[in-house]
Amino acid sequence: SAVGRGPEVPFRSEAYRISAVARGKELRLTLSALDPAAATPPQDLVFRFGMSGSFRLCPAAELPRHAHLRFLTRESPQRALCFVDPRRFGSWRLGDAWQPERGPCVVSEYQAFRENVLKNLDDRAFDKPICEVLLNQKYFNGIGNYLRAEILYRLKIPPFEKARTVLEALKDQEQERRKDLSLTLSKKVKLRQENPDLLELCHTVPMEVIMAEKQLFDPEHSDDYAAFKNWLQCYLVPGMSSLRDRSGRTIWFQGEPGPMAPKGQKPRKALGKKSPQLKADPKAPNPKVTPRASKQRRGAAANPPKSEEEEEEKEEEADRPKKGRARGRRKVTAAPALPEPEVPLSVRRSRRTAARRGKGAAPAV
Repeated sequence: SAVGRGPEVPFRSEAYRISAVARGKELRLTLSALDPAAATPPQDLVFRFGMSGSFRLCPAAELPRHAHLRFLTRESPQRALCFVDPRRFGSWRLGDAWQPERGPCVVSEYQAFRENVLKNLDDRAFDKPICEVLLNQKYFNGIGNYLRAEILYRLKIPPFEKARTVLEALKDQEQERRKDLSLTLSKKVKLRQENPDLLELCHTVPMEVIMAEKQLFDPEHSDDYAAFKNWLQCYLVPGMSSLRDRSGRTIWFQGEPGPMAPKGQKPRKALGKKSPQLKADPKAPNPKVTPRASKQRRGAAANPPKSEEEEEEKEEEADRPKKGRARGRRKVTAAPALPEPEVPLSVRRSRRTAARRGKGAAPAV
């Protein structure tokens, strides 16, 4: 589309096949010409979805808004497979290479993902709180903001516990299981199913979403999106607490935040229908409102708290690749002030006379 931010796709073919493979937070499409005699080489595109990116198949005559890339069918009536991204945080790039700084996928490469974490616990990255490390795609490729909240909540792990402390305990447990000769393979599998650890939940919780994605992810249909909200146990759930981590992302949790919680912040609680509301005591006296308090209330009304959607948009913006600073910034010129209405001379004189006599100002005109 004219407003799409992605590069032009040079691939041209009358008939072609689209195949796809996912890895963590990335998806690679391969466009291949169906005619073996065609000189058109295959074209690979690697997508990131941001917060709102998705693919949608729809009639070509009824393209959805923000359809930034379209693949057209040859049938009649024609349809289009569209990459739709209302907020434009998503992107695509040419070529088949995954981003080099991303580690093994938590879903499709679970064993390699697990080994990559446990063998690198000496990395300074694990000096941070566990909630921040779970967003490090070098080690947790595929885990995002809502997934980290759900995983930590199920294990009752404080989000601001030191990551190395949490993960070294898993390493010790794994070594003990290997040494225990009385455990058969079936018993080990059963133990893991009944008591999954953090790395196992990094695999199984995303799998829950993938297996039920048709019911869970479609904001266009409120009933389906309600199913996703009902699946959530912690993220944005009324009664849960939230804090901003050091990278500016909001982490949702229950209970104590942990020893590495940012100083100067107080946890906020999500309000909603499920949240208990305190009833006012009819016998309680009305609090006195001082002028300063009334000013604060007026200021609060003028600047209402940001919605979670706005906060998440800001957070996702922080995750996007940083570009170089602009060499110059546009100067914002203020709109010319409107001239004040001219006050008649007689009115001005009467105001001055009233002020001298101590009778107050004349009524405003």
